[in-house]
Amino acid sequence: MRFKDFCFGSLQIDGTTYEHDVVIDRGKISKRKKKPSKKFRADFGHTPLSVKEDIPWKCTQLIVGTGTYGRLPVMKEVKREAERRSVELLIFPTIEAIRLLEKDPTANAILHVTC
Repeated sequence: MRFKDFCFGSLQIDGTTYEHDVVIDRGKISKRKKKPSKKFRADFGHTPLSVKEDIPWKCTQLIVGTGTYGRLPVMKEVKREAERRSVELLIFPTIEAIRLLEKDPTANAILHVTC
C-alpha cells in the first residue's frame, strides 16, 4: 500500500482519497463503522474505539492510528482483547501509524483521520 497526503480529515491510499476513518483488513480498505462505539462518547468526549466495532483481529499486529493529534481513545477492553488474541496492538498518532504500516504491510489497521 502506498500512503500519501495525510492531513486533517483526509488520507490517500493507493491513489484513492478517504475523508473518513478507514479499516485495513489483510489489504482490503473499508470505512470504519463507529456507530457501535457512539454510546461511549459521553464517557470519553469523543467516540472511542471499542470492542463493539468490527475490529480486524485476523493478524499478528494491529496498528491503530489515533488521529492527527492522537485524540482517538482506545478502550481498555480493546487492549485486553488484543492480548487475549495474542495480537500485538500498536497505538500511535495516525502519521506514525502510517509509517509503521509502510514498514509492515502485513499488519491490519484502523486509522482515524481527524483529531
